[in-house]
Amino acid sequence: MSQSTSLSRIVRNPTANAESRESTALLVGAAGFIVGVVPALFIFWGREVPISGRGSLGDLAAVGAAIAALLAFLYGAVLRGAQQVAAPGWRRLRWFDVAALCLAHAIIALLAWVALAAVFSAGFVGASLYSTSAAVLAAVTMAISAYAAFLSAVNLTPMLLSLVLAGFLVVGSLASMLSASDPLWWQKNLSTLGISDDISALAFNVTLVIAGVMVTTIAHYATIWLPTATRAELRGRNLVRLALILMGILLACVGIFPVDENLEIHNLSATGMAIIYVVMVLSLRALVPSMPRVFLLLGYVFVAVIVVLATFFINGYYNLTAVELIAFVLIFAWIIVFLRTTGSLQPVVAAAEVPAQSAVDAGATA
Repeated sequence: MSQSTSLSRIVRNPTANAESRESTALLVGAAGFIVGVVPALFIFWGREVPISGRGSLGDLAAVGAAIAALLAFLYGAVLRGAQQVAAPGWRRLRWFDVAALCLAHAIIALLAWVALAAVFSAGFVGASLYSTSAAVLAAVTMAISAYAAFLSAVNLTPMLLSLVLAGFLVVGSLASMLSASDPLWWQKNLSTLGISDDISALAFNVTLVIAGVMVTTIAHYATIWLPTATRAELRGRNLVRLALILMGILLACVGIFPVDENLEIHNLSATGMAIIYVVMVLSLRALVPSMPRVFLLLGYVFVAVIVVLATFFINGYYNLTAVELIAFVLIFAWIIVFLRTTGSLQPVVAAAEVPAQSAVDAGATA
């Protein structure tokens, strides 16, 4: 029976195994609590604290949780890079990968706690908290966020990356829509969310830029397990990877160049991303013959839906916002499912490589 890992060994080697990573995450969470409770006490001292709104528990908890999540993920990413805590086939995260993922975790934590505080405020109308209780609760949210973000960093896999991307897109888009200064933005187009000078435009454009960087990160990890036994398969994998990278770059450009400032570049980026997606889906069977037929069929259905929606828009049945929103959801749903599908190929490819390598070794011996 093995003994549990000692605290000193965890500190020396915080990501050696699953037990060490979990224990380190608890220590990171405890640090988030300790660091967060002192300023929270100072800010809340001597007054009753509302649950939501300006100067509330929700605001401080959300901002503190965002900072804690960002720093915790950064710390975990540094440990992961230094000790190569990753599944086979995963490479070190590049600096802009780490930056985008740090911001994604911070924004998810920020918006999630703001939303949760609003829900509790609606459930406890007129309620307020004592300063000590509010400070402790704020510190707890920071601890939870730091704990989760650290584990996300050191255990990052294609499956987990797909969930982070999905969560980030959902909270970023909803935040932009709910905070839009023009409540009738949907009567124009989706890009209208990014043309004002308020927080809604910032949330929308930043979401697109960070999501674009995340897609370029996904481009490598979503294709690493695609088989490359032949030159044609290697070429197909490289083309799929290039298509995903281009989609990520174009998505970031949609956020970098708002429609009211750079109409041509904005429209070219959005249209180019859609065209690359359609071409990639339709040619995926030829490029990667090993892809599951059900997934290929799903892609064909998504493309057909987008074409039908475009036809409805041309004929005046749907407005542009509906077409853009549904196409946006379908494209990113496909990318997330693609990432999970290729990630599920890992055991199959790894098992196939063992007899292949044995055959090579046997031939070399003979």
